[in-house]
Amino acid sequence: MRRVLATAGHVDHGKSTLVRALTGRDPDRLAEERERGLTIELGFAWTRLGDDVDLAIVDVPGHRRFIGTMLTGLGPAPAVLLVVAADQGWQAQTSEHVGAVAALGIRDVLLAVTRSDLADPEPVRAEALARLAELGWPDVPTVVVSATTGLGVEDLRAALTTLVTALPEPDPAAPVRLWVDRSFTIGGAGTVVTGTLGHGTLSVGDHLEVHDPGTGRHAVTVRGLHSEDTRHESLTGITRAAVNLRRVDVDAVGRGAVVVTPDTFVLSRTVDVAVESADLPEQLTVHVGTADHEGVVRPLGPEHARVRVETALPWRVGDRLVLRDPGSRRTWGARVRDVDPLPLRRRGAAVARGEALSTMDPRALRLAEHRVQRADHLGRLGLGAAGADEVHVGDHVVDPAAWAGWRAEAPRLVDALRDRDPLSAGLPVAELAHRLRLPADADTLVAAVAAAAGLEVTEGRVHRAGPAGLGPAEAGGAEVERRLRESPLAAPERDDLAALGLGARELAAAARLGRLLRLPDDVVLLPDGPARAMRELAGLGGPFTLSEARQALGTTRRVAVPLLEHLDAKGWTRRLDSRLREVAR
Repeated sequence: MRRVLATAGHVDHGKSTLVRALTGRDPDRLAEERERGLTIELGFAWTRLGDDVDLAIVDVPGHRRFIGTMLTGLGPAPAVLLVVAADQGWQAQTSEHVGAVAALGIRDVLLAVTRSDLADPEPVRAEALARLAELGWPDVPTVVVSATTGLGVEDLRAALTTLVTALPEPDPAAPVRLWVDRSFTIGGAGTVVTGTLGHGTLSVGDHLEVHDPGTGRHAVTVRGLHSEDTRHESLTGITRAAVNLRRVDVDAVGRGAVVVTPDTFVLSRTVDVAVESADLPEQLTVHVGTADHEGVVRPLGPEHARVRVETALPWRVGDRLVLRDPGSRRTWGARVRDVDPLPLRRRGAAVARGEALSTMDPRALRLAEHRVQRADHLGRLGLGAAGADEVHVGDHVVDPAAWAGWRAEAPRLVDALRDRDPLSAGLPVAELAHRLRLPADADTLVAAVAAAAGLEVTEGRVHRAGPAGLGPAEAGGAEVERRLRESPLAAPERDDLAALGLGARELAAAARLGRLLRLPDDVVLLPDGPARAMRELAGLGGPFTLSEARQALGTTRRVAVPLLEHLDAKGWTRRLDSRLREVAR
């Protein structure tokens, strides 16, 4: 089992010293850090707890000047080791660090009261537990320890084992989203990035994408993987990972970049969030993962806000972020409720949006506002759990209210067209999709709406089910059908058709409905007319001329010529020369 946690606490309270005592490794990598005894950059160390737990520790700086770096280390961590010194007690940076932990929604915290060889630890432990209880952690486990004398170190290891083994199991099949906290080069290997892998699986040979706020998007391939100085072919969360990447220069990947599985996240500059207070400055620094970006905040009622940053990021609904005012050093926690939301264009839209965010489930709200979404897109947004009432059509997911509206509106639109044009074959699928404001590629969805509304789709047109008539020309059409049933090849003359109210549009409609076969020069027969003619022609017993065919069929040249050409086109008859035809075998 692999697990990761981060330290937190005031400067000079012994975080790095405690990490050294636990792991035997110095998390301070820089010469300046060792000279000054001050953590400036993120440090990394690891140890084995018991028989089956590998614990990596991200050591963060405690000085107030490095609060941004502290948030970078804390952001991806699932748990925190909070350090308070027995000889100094709870300090200002302790409060700021704990505020960041709360803002990020991290609930798994272990309190270590350090330097217990220098002062009585009990008053400090009691004060720290009281403060944590006030901030929402009523039952934080505590260990009293001295990294110098070794007192309590084994107790700390046992407490850490209990803490991290109780963390939720990550999903190895989840898409990768690795926030980069360090990048460097190794001779002969190229670009290496490091970060905390929270979910998913990384494997050598994987094709991934890097999104860097300064250099944009890069397609990359995993060349190699290391964790805790050991080479691996595959890594699953939660673990520290060093990823050797092909096809990208180290200068193109910096802290705050993110490595993701392609096509599994929605990149957006704007998110709607739930916040602790809507009384926020308009300009804030937005901390998410290992990134920090300048953000613009717009309140959406008392509990929500819209946050916009300068670069598109791979957000998911439920993501935690920290909003920080560098001037006042105040921080606010926020949780993403919608990714890439619709613009607010009308007066009062912001308040209405806040009310909707307060009262509706994020997936239901997304469907209500967009009417229809693809299931895989909802997955990329982090909205995977289906609602009870939503409608599923293929890979489309439909808001139930929108579905009910479409079912009611589709017949009205079809009937309105028929009232305007009784000879219409129906409303084109594309037009119905446009009128209902369906996606452009929604033929399957239109067919489902039509079926649910009792309509039919024929040759790309939506119409009422059942036989269709010819409107005002219905009586004329019925009369032609009656005559042709009596004399199948006695096609009415054009003047007769006109007298019956059957012009070009009416004849085209009758042909489209399958009631009449329309041949050139307005020669009309019943649809079975050609089959009847073939029975007579087959009886001739050999090649035949046009005149012989006309006599066998008992019809006129006006009918025989287009009829024979029709039979030729169908392959039922074929020409032998300019005079003779025969029945095809």
